[in-house]
Amino acid sequence: MRNRRVVIVGAGFGGLQAAQSLANSGADVLLIDRHNYHTFVPLLYQVATGQIEPEYIAYPIRTILRRSLFKYHKPQVQFLMAEVEHIDFSGQVVKTANAAINYDFLVLATGSRTQFWGVNGAEESAFSMRSLEEAVALRNQIFDCFEQAIQEADADRRQKLLTFTIVGGGATGVELAGALVEMVRGCLRRDYPTIDSKEVRIILVQSGDRLLVELPKKLGIYTHKKLRQLGVEVYLQTRVSQVTDGFVHLDNEEIIPSQTVIWTAGLEANLPGVSEELAVAHKGKIVVHPTLQVLEHPNVYAVGDLAYVEQNGKSLSGVAPEALQQGVAVARNIRLQMRGKSPKPFNYFNKGRLAIIGCYAGVGKIGALAFTGFLAWLMWLGVHLVYLPGYRSRLLVLLTWLHTYLSSDRHVRLILSSKRTNVQNSQTDLHYLQESR
Repeated sequence: MRNRRVVIVGAGFGGLQAAQSLANSGADVLLIDRHNYHTFVPLLYQVATGQIEPEYIAYPIRTILRRSLFKYHKPQVQFLMAEVEHIDFSGQVVKTANAAINYDFLVLATGSRTQFWGVNGAEESAFSMRSLEEAVALRNQIFDCFEQAIQEADADRRQKLLTFTIVGGGATGVELAGALVEMVRGCLRRDYPTIDSKEVRIILVQSGDRLLVELPKKLGIYTHKKLRQLGVEVYLQTRVSQVTDGFVHLDNEEIIPSQTVIWTAGLEANLPGVSEELAVAHKGKIVVHPTLQVLEHPNVYAVGDLAYVEQNGKSLSGVAPEALQQGVAVARNIRLQMRGKSPKPFNYFNKGRLAIIGCYAGVGKIGALAFTGFLAWLMWLGVHLVYLPGYRSRLLVLLTWLHTYLSSDRHVRLILSSKRTNVQNSQTDLHYLQESR
């Protein structure tokens, strides 16, 4: 009798954790992803702002599997680099460009993509930051703007080049704003002495009445005050109505000339093509049972940003710790099903939330304790260092952080493309960088 086959689509936090947790389950596990590396998404903004190298947060999936599964005598986990084009639930088949793969159990962990909320021109003219390629493209753009600004005689054009508008006041938007301030105060001030740091405008636009809505109100207020002290212009209760080439149009009819618009205003589920419609909720997330099983198919699971999960009357936010715990829970439930037992509900254990503001300040909440300042900043660094895969990557990131802390410098200032025409350009640049090493 053949082993059961578990196919996992997506090698993000949830998918990779599910594959590792199923290593000695007796099932044949196949992990599929369009990249051969796992991206540590929480540090993408540091790639975009020139603090760390792209390859520090991109770790080969095969290496992760090999190193984490060596303790098992015959770990039955394989990896396939492919783009999933279609999933046939009735036939239990996952189709790629070159193969049709049968499954007994399926785990959907394809993550999320940037949500532009129907804002005209946003997808075409704004930079998103959900992949390594997009982070490198944004880095190119930022440094290219400074190179152009020192040669620009027209004051209005120069100001547009030196204005960076971030749309979205969640953790990513706040962290990016703080990182840009650090860049301007550090390496860019020394590299471009003809540019007065006061000329550089960093604008953060938030539709709600406070920042970091996922954290207690007082932490959002602290973050707002801290960013303003750092020189960030914060627009609250303001929506973007349109993004055009070089301009951001607000709903209050204000128009901001800005050559660089960065969109961090939301995410939506990234579901591949499927043979039938599934029940979906807010942001296109798949509605699942408490066991994380898809409503219509008991042998199909969804995790991470793809799954709509409620706990204590509230939906989970889709952060990495949730996906990691869901990966473990899905593996446990598949093991139970293979033994003819009923799956158990998933219960998320919230270890707390942290966000970094920049310039050695952060905010955090662990249990009932909310705290701010240097301690939160230091804890954020420690937590992300622990979760980063690979000892070499951890060491290199730690050394880079120490270098930045001691010298206020950022050594990753290469412009690999003078213009950003599309994401394909940034992919070519990243390939060139990898080949040159």
